[in-house]
Amino acid sequence: MASAWKKIACAVDFSVPSRVAMEQAAALAREHGASLALVNVFEPPPAVAADMLDSPLAFEALATEAEELLAAWKADAARATGADVSVRRLTGDPAVALAKLAREGGCDLLVLGTHGRRGLGHLILGSVAERVVHEAPCSVLVVRRSTGAA
Repeated sequence: MASAWKKIACAVDFSVPSRVAMEQAAALAREHGASLALVNVFEPPPAVAADMLDSPLAFEALATEAEELLAAWKADAARATGADVSVRRLTGDPAVALAKLAREGGCDLLVLGTHGRRGLGHLILGSVAERVVHEAPCSVLVVRRSTGAA
């Protein structure tokens, strides 16, 4: 039986939860013979925070660091899938950018990690994963880091 998942995208922000999501996405891509794209979304800081950074060089340094990390993660994902992996860098609100990518890029599955914030942290910061689940036109797999046996 042919798999419905041919195009998988995985959001990565270089955190532990997104590493777990990338590993799951790579395993699914390998298992289903699907293509895999790693997607990093840069959310520009608010104007007040940007003014405090003092220099466009700070943004350039962040962009360079993200490119290097994305290249390393791409290599890891390619080893795990046994196939080429593509990367995308987007700018904007992560939930909006990921939903738009899924809609316009024809993704069959979007994989992302969650930090699992609850209470006040969730209220203040919101949940990118929750917003993507509601906005994306494709299946969304939210991967949570295992907390281990208690």
